[in-house]
Amino acid sequence: MKGLTEAQEKRIQELLNEMTLEEKIGQMNLKSMSIVGGFDVPFEELIEMMADGRITAEEFGRLMSTAEQDYHEDDIRAGKVGALMVDDPVKGNELQKIAVEETRLGIPLLFGLDVIHGYRTVFPIAIAEAGSFEPALFEKTASMAARESRSRGINWHFAPMIDVARDARWGRVSEGPGEDPYLVSTFARHKIRGLQNDHSAPDSYIAACLKHYVAYGACESGRDYNTTGMARSLLHNAYLPPFQAAVEEGAMSAMASFNDLNGIPCTVNSFTLREMLKETFGLEGFVVSDANGIKECVNHGIAEDEADAGVQAAKAGLDMDMGTDIYSKYLAEKVESGEVSMEVIDEAVKRILGVKMWLGLFDRPYVTEEAMSRYEVLPQEHLDIALEAGKKSIVLLKNENDILPLKKDTKVSLVGTLAGSKDEVVGAWSISWRKDDCVSILDGMENAGANFEYYPCGGPEGDLNEEEIEKAIAGGDVIVAVVGELVSMSGEASSRADITLPGRQKELLTKLLASGKPVVAVFMNGRPLALEWENENLPVLVEAWHLGVQMGNAVASVLYGDTNPSGRLASTFPKVTGQCPIYYNHPNTGRPGSKSKFTSRYLDAGFEPLYPFGYGLSYTTYEYSNMQVEETDTQVIASVDVENTGKAAGDETVQLYMRDVTASIVRPVKELKGFAKVTLNPGEKKTVAISLDKANMGFFDDDRNYRLESGKFQIFLGANSRDCQMTEMNIQF
Repeated sequence: MKGLTEAQEKRIQELLNEMTLEEKIGQMNLKSMSIVGGFDVPFEELIEMMADGRITAEEFGRLMSTAEQDYHEDDIRAGKVGALMVDDPVKGNELQKIAVEETRLGIPLLFGLDVIHGYRTVFPIAIAEAGSFEPALFEKTASMAARESRSRGINWHFAPMIDVARDARWGRVSEGPGEDPYLVSTFARHKIRGLQNDHSAPDSYIAACLKHYVAYGACESGRDYNTTGMARSLLHNAYLPPFQAAVEEGAMSAMASFNDLNGIPCTVNSFTLREMLKETFGLEGFVVSDANGIKECVNHGIAEDEADAGVQAAKAGLDMDMGTDIYSKYLAEKVESGEVSMEVIDEAVKRILGVKMWLGLFDRPYVTEEAMSRYEVLPQEHLDIALEAGKKSIVLLKNENDILPLKKDTKVSLVGTLAGSKDEVVGAWSISWRKDDCVSILDGMENAGANFEYYPCGGPEGDLNEEEIEKAIAGGDVIVAVVGELVSMSGEASSRADITLPGRQKELLTKLLASGKPVVAVFMNGRPLALEWENENLPVLVEAWHLGVQMGNAVASVLYGDTNPSGRLASTFPKVTGQCPIYYNHPNTGRPGSKSKFTSRYLDAGFEPLYPFGYGLSYTTYEYSNMQVEETDTQVIASVDVENTGKAAGDETVQLYMRDVTASIVRPVKELKGFAKVTLNPGEKKTVAISLDKANMGFFDDDRNYRLESGKFQIFLGANSRDCQMTEMNIQF
């Protein structure tokens, strides 16, 4: 394994030679603490009962008050556990001491956790941060998350989430960096660098875990855990590239996704796990199942029972079982019967031990008291990066009559329960945040010294307060309405069949508009929303996503012009839900969408999205001119002059797209192949050049052959995937 010394490799082999079969299988077992207590049903069902309303949160809390936490100390002592999910450094040290000092071989534990977009310092959700189009920022936020979590004993992140996702109905679109393979791959590379590459101190890096492998973002109907089916060429051209990119950067582990792919669950898919991930891409670390993934293969109907599922998973290359104990229960007897070879077990254990060695756990298994308290107060550096990320992730969608930026003395009515909630800024899959660290939009307006009054009025759930609405209309010269989704409305198990504004928020906006005063809509949400009505009726739309602990300060900075918004959309926004899935890099079809009847379109929604991939406005304007394309032996170099024609300094993201006009299989109408950010003062003009390696202009066919085919290509440069200049040329490979 890269990064290990010869002595460390030798030590791993010596351990492997000493281990019993049971000890080896123990390393392949990931457990989380169990809740035991006065329940009449299993704890997992108790969670479901609260989630579906059979018991209230208060009743759940009362039951939990009598519960005990089982950390499986006896199993650890017996060598039956290789990794745990525990977010408590003191308890972690206690458990690690059992593993290191009370077991025969003293092999340390891995401690894993979902650290999707920050640990203590929560940064913007991935779909928002990807829209900054700033790889250096991706890396910085990952590095901060690694340091904070490692100081608390977490040495393994179930992140980054690098699913290409093209259906906004899917809740987990919030966790990933959008719909484009190139942008997602760029995001993946820099997240791995930030999480894993800083070895300047023992607690400055962690082992990343790529998820969800693979094609989970293409789940049918946008419904979580659903089946996935696609041509092999699509798999290789769109869904595998981010994982290959991350492995090339040295990612230390990957997580097999829940879904089946073309009829084979990813948990037991030897093609995706062993042939592609390990042999072709070269993953040196290990693969873990998603929670209960092995057991669910029985539900899929591909395994007759749990034992059969365990055999299939192990043979396919799944090295670690999360949450089912199936490996612990059945693998030893399956090895002894010959159904699973010892080579399969040894390979898995060697990979797991290699990651533990790479993390330095054999030399430094414990967390120091100094490290535990290091981030009790968030460092200013971390807050500054969170604020920077928040500002750069905000997308200005519409700004009629230049209502924004607001003047600080403008009398503003701030409306919406979301505006005052610290709980709703962090986004889905935030676990270790603290409410006191969170800045709501209400807080941000106060911190900015704004002239405003706050009227909650209503939100994504519940009734409207008519009295407050009347006061809001009477009170301000401009109304800033914060609307959107609760955090619980996106993320895992939060698919939505209707992605318009939930609850009575449209009614709230209608009442505010009736005042005749300017209404600025600020959206807090975890997915692209269908905003056709809002776009037609509201003068200003600001996409603010869930931006993390500094959300309020970031939003206020943009509203008042201290920051000129530069964020772009990492996912296409539909007009209506029925357009989903909708994405810019689609095939052309034999009858491309147009206004003509017999083309690929909807009678009631047309064929175009509301906002295209890469879209975003500014408080200034830019003009593109003089596009040039130069071909060398190895590259295509495209350049364009960009001029700031407005009155404010700003950052423009120039995007390079390509189309292979005629190929042996149908290709997308556009593919992002590069981007560059340029800062321009008013009246300033710069030439922006972006290079495209010819080796990256090909594609995989359905036989998985990578093809570079000479012929006609279109090269595009522009501000988004729709608004581009184009040059057509013949290219020879």
